[in-house]
Amino acid sequence: MTEHSEPSRAATAVGTGHVAIRPSILYVGTPVMLIASQNPDGTTNLAAASSYWALGQMLVIGLEDGGQTIDNVLALPELTVNFPQPELWEAVEAIGDTTGMSPVPLAKTPRYRHVADKFAAAGLTPQASEAVNPPRVAECALQLEAVVRRVTPGLGEYNLVEAEVTRVHAAPEIVVPGTEHIDPRAWRPMIYSFRHYFGLGAEHGHRPTSDIAGRTP
Repeated sequence: MTEHSEPSRAATAVGTGHVAIRPSILYVGTPVMLIASQNPDGTTNLAAASSYWALGQMLVIGLEDGGQTIDNVLALPELTVNFPQPELWEAVEAIGDTTGMSPVPLAKTPRYRHVADKFAAAGLTPQASEAVNPPRVAECALQLEAVVRRVTPGLGEYNLVEAEVTRVHAAPEIVVPGTEHIDPRAWRPMIYSFRHYFGLGAEHGHRPTSDIAGRTP
């Protein structure tokens, strides 16, 4: 992907040679999500995730087998995807090693514990959705309501969930006034990179198709 900015005249290689490694994870840096889904008893499960990409109005989300979220969306194909700001990292971490499954699956017992009310555990607030049953997370500045259209088993112990976004909610302070565009200079998602939480740094450039290029911040 080419950035719409003057190319660096002093671009240099990262180093004189790369090292072949095999990391335990490949979370190179993706947005953190809080996914809300409806439990069989009508309550809500909230799960932290970061395996995600989007194309048009479709989301593709990676969900592990043996979790409450995948069971929920197979039974009721609706969810909300909520993107927290970096300052909410402790709320995300508070539910990182929890599961809505009870009893906890054997494969998860060394690390996970059952928590029925994830919102309370994270200190977050459910906010009613408009088009789907699962609630949104009130503290998140960017919230998506979505309907699951297809679930495909992956090659490992995970599933690829394709969901169509039916509604987008954004805090006014991250929307360009008078438009329906998110202002990326105002919106700062939380980034998960190799088990660490980060925010965004300074802008380096933009695509020619940017919705806000040339606007004064």
